[in-house]
Amino acid sequence: MQMRIPCMRNLLILLLITMLAACSKQADNTAVTTTTPQFVTYTILKGRQFSDSTTISVVNTTEMKFVALFDSSAVYKTIDPNNQADINKLYGFSDNNSDHHQFSARFGWNWLNDGLHLWAYDYNYGNRDYKDLGLVSIGKEINCSIKVTTNQYIFSVNGKETIMVRSAGTAVGSGYKLFPYFGGQEYAPHDITIQIKEL
Repeated sequence: MQMRIPCMRNLLILLLITMLAACSKQADNTAVTTTTPQFVTYTILKGRQFSDSTTISVVNTTEMKFVALFDSSAVYKTIDPNNQADINKLYGFSDNNSDHHQFSARFGWNWLNDGLHLWAYDYNYGNRDYKDLGLVSIGKEINCSIKVTTNQYIFSVNGKETIMVRSAGTAVGSGYKLFPYFGGQEYAPHDITIQIKEL
């Protein structure tokens, strides 16, 4: 009986070591695995402004990079022709740990003069500013980024850069993520689908 107890104890210790080694090996394998970024589809339903698939997400970054993909649902006509130039929102972030109508940087978009335009769009101390970044194509991937420096937002579309003023006091872009939104003054005239892949 006394002989069997040490054997049983040794067997349990050996079994425990084997299990720990297996767990350790499995953890090592999962640490090496990397995932490829995937597109997320955002839909703004007819008669609405906010898109689905949005989540509360904290942002602390020196650069937000993503790929955007529009389909034919980006073509629309507003009820009031004066609202056609209103800038819809694509993607970006609030800044300075503040509300996005106080400090933020994001891309905007609209269907204007028979073309799909992207815009640099920001707020500093509640003052809005925007610049037309030019035409982009429906059905083609658009590489976008917003770099953050001490006093600038550097918007990039397919490698072409545009600089906007940044007045936030944080060292990096700090706030929350901003998702696709229709408007402006009006609501989506039909379902609008936008795909975004973060890089």
